[in-house]
Amino acid sequence: MSSNRVVITGLGAISPLGVTVNDMWSGLCAGKVAIDTITAFDPVGFTCKIAGQAPEYDIRKYVPKNLRKSIKLMSRDIELSVIAAHEALFHSGLVTKGIDPDKININPERTAINLGAGLISCDLVELAPAVAASITDGKFDLHKWGKEGLEMVTPLWLLKYLPNMLACHVGIIHDIQGPSNTITCAEAAAHLAIAEAFQVIARGNSDYALAGGAEAKVNPIVMIRQCLLGRATSQNNNDPKTACRPFDADAKGSVFGEAAGIVVLENFENAKKRSAKIYAEIVGTGQSNSLNPQYEHLEPDGYGLQIAIEKALADANIKPEQLDLIIPHGTGIPADDLAEAKAIENAIGEAITEIPLWPTKSMLSNTGAASGVIDVIAAVSTMNEGKIPAAVNCDIKAEGCNLNISNRMKEKDIRHALCCSYSYGGQTAAIVLKQPD
Repeated sequence: MSSNRVVITGLGAISPLGVTVNDMWSGLCAGKVAIDTITAFDPVGFTCKIAGQAPEYDIRKYVPKNLRKSIKLMSRDIELSVIAAHEALFHSGLVTKGIDPDKININPERTAINLGAGLISCDLVELAPAVAASITDGKFDLHKWGKEGLEMVTPLWLLKYLPNMLACHVGIIHDIQGPSNTITCAEAAAHLAIAEAFQVIARGNSDYALAGGAEAKVNPIVMIRQCLLGRATSQNNNDPKTACRPFDADAKGSVFGEAAGIVVLENFENAKKRSAKIYAEIVGTGQSNSLNPQYEHLEPDGYGLQIAIEKALADANIKPEQLDLIIPHGTGIPADDLAEAKAIENAIGEAITEIPLWPTKSMLSNTGAASGVIDVIAAVSTMNEGKIPAAVNCDIKAEGCNLNISNRMKEKDIRHALCCSYSYGGQTAAIVLKQPD
């Protein structure tokens, strides 16, 4: 089996900080918090009324004219992934059918796509009339729904909300014909998707791959679930900028949002031949599944995450002290943050007090299946810029947290960076990046 080196040659992101990677990076460097009062729907009655919303965009700019009818079948999650894919490919120098059909410079059959996706919740306005027509004596009538309600729903309605449709739409637009997969492991999905795409190229099944994830959590169905489960903070509705506080003693819960991020992965020799800009090399991946008996929470010692980190370091063939940066999951939920801090400390050992750790969700919010790739792009940006932006909203570390978190920007040569994530279902993932030679 071949073992090709795999590098990142393209970055694309739409986040609460802007519609491009540059917007996001500039905002992170400035310590800008993109969390604010929800405007996508009326949050009256919700205990959490704030979120990280992506700015306005025109999806038609990212879809070729001959395919614009497909926009009618795009949920917001799909739209976000299409935007991120366009930027990633454009900046990679790879020309697909969706970029310029007259100047294609890749083999579609040697191009893969692996995306992470969340539980895509429908727009209530699409179902409300059908549900209203299915009411009998004030109660939902399943028989009436089958006879009358469903008749009011477009036959293609479901195609907007299947998780694999993100990769399908991006694949159709850019004529991607190689291996394809969709990972639906919540917040760990993007890291897992990148890891799988990395393996596809490493073993020689593809020369290029689009990998990452997208999710739009600013939806009333999603948000009410987070509120009912007690994950979303209810303490900072009047002060959104200080609401999300990963690893901070005053943390009260998480804030959710929407984003998409996609990276172009490429065979190193391929990238070298075409003189592509190499942003970073992926040198290690790790994953684990260790379910907490108390479902919906990270296990107290974070053992599953520890396993994923240790596997990624072993895969990269480096020692913990060789890391120059760690970007954690860091949601702002006190018990989970402390468990993650323990996992990182147990995996890294004594070096944990020396390695800078930079949480990003205090500025970007928890963007679900997109969060892992957003962190990878942030880590790659630190490598290329030689600086680690200041952590925001971590003024006093929570008791028991021994992580090296700084509220000042640091100039630093970053040779190796670690990104890690976990889901409430027990899935964990970690990726080690290396500065290009």
